[in-house]
Amino acid sequence: MVCDYFIVPGEPVAKGRPKFVQRGGFTRAITPEKTVSFENLVKLMFKQQCPTAVPFEKDVPLRVRITSFFTIPKSVSKKKRQDMIERRIRPTKKPDCDNLAKAICDALNGIAYYDDSQVVELVLDKFYGESPETWVTIQKIGSEDL
Repeated sequence: MVCDYFIVPGEPVAKGRPKFVQRGGFTRAITPEKTVSFENLVKLMFKQQCPTAVPFEKDVPLRVRITSFFTIPKSVSKKKRQDMIERRIRPTKKPDCDNLAKAICDALNGIAYYDDSQVVELVLDKFYGESPETWVTIQKIGSEDL
């Protein structure tokens, strides 16, 4: 891997629950369109911003850090807005951290690493920001880190 980090523009999207449909006696899971679109955007941004990156090999332990910035609501006061920008107030609403991480880690399967089961350390922060976006860092964990 040659890319330190990459940025996904736009409001962060959590992995949605699949809908189950029966057709011809078979049950099929359908991923929500919003989730599919976000995962495709994550893949596209990784490929554009890390064009020379080679996926980490199978069985290499990885550390992933995700920092998500959410839009500040228009209805907040100037003081509260400043507190949000200065990270004194953080988003405690949906989407959940685990579902945000799931969408990003699943999207990077096969392109940044062999499988997201290689992620042994995960840090996810939610903040408010001037522009909604998500920063993603993926690092190999060496024996000196253990």
